[in-house]
Amino acid sequence: MALFVKIYEENPNPKEIQKVVEILRNGGLIIYPTDTVYGLGCDITNTKAMEKVAKIKGVKLEKANFSFVCNNLSHLSDYTKQIDTPTYKILRRSLPGPYTFVLPGSNSLPKVFKKRKTVGIRVPDNNIARQIVEELGNPIVSTSIHDDDDVLEYTTDPELIFEKWQNLVDLVIDGGYGDNHASTVINLTTFEPEVIREGKGSLDIL
Repeated sequence: MALFVKIYEENPNPKEIQKVVEILRNGGLIIYPTDTVYGLGCDITNTKAMEKVAKIKGVKLEKANFSFVCNNLSHLSDYTKQIDTPTYKILRRSLPGPYTFVLPGSNSLPKVFKKRKTVGIRVPDNNIARQIVEELGNPIVSTSIHDDDDVLEYTTDPELIFEKWQNLVDLVIDGGYGDNHASTVINLTTFEPEVIREGKGSLDIL
């Protein structure tokens, strides 16, 4: 059964963050809060863990649309091709924030994603998520957790999330109620920015 850990966003406890990071380093799966909905994530350097996430989502790993959650823009050059100035300005203006940006992937993507031409990058405006990534030292591969309910698309209550996911993951973070609007997804690999999904983030940044 998964651990259930309370972490406060205003001042995340370093010991608890360390506990989460240890689980990620050992190939574990976590459910954690972002500035939008709760996410299911694992260490980007652990293929077995990524395969587990793909299996839970019912997709093939190489075809999965997972996003890379970073704590700032410094990891961009690790996974994306060189970005032009207008694109970089959009990123600077809107991150950290409730956006996922689709950018051209580079040759240094993890092996399983080598054939991918693009990558979704996310820098959430949430201290818990960013502290985890900072402490881990590399991004986490992430996907939103959906609800089976026909009315609710996302579960917002961490206790209900724990009830449902406790046998599928290694740790669930209670970071308070989540949002039920996902991130806005914007493709920046096209000539003009293209909105793929309108979510919580405002489009005024474009």
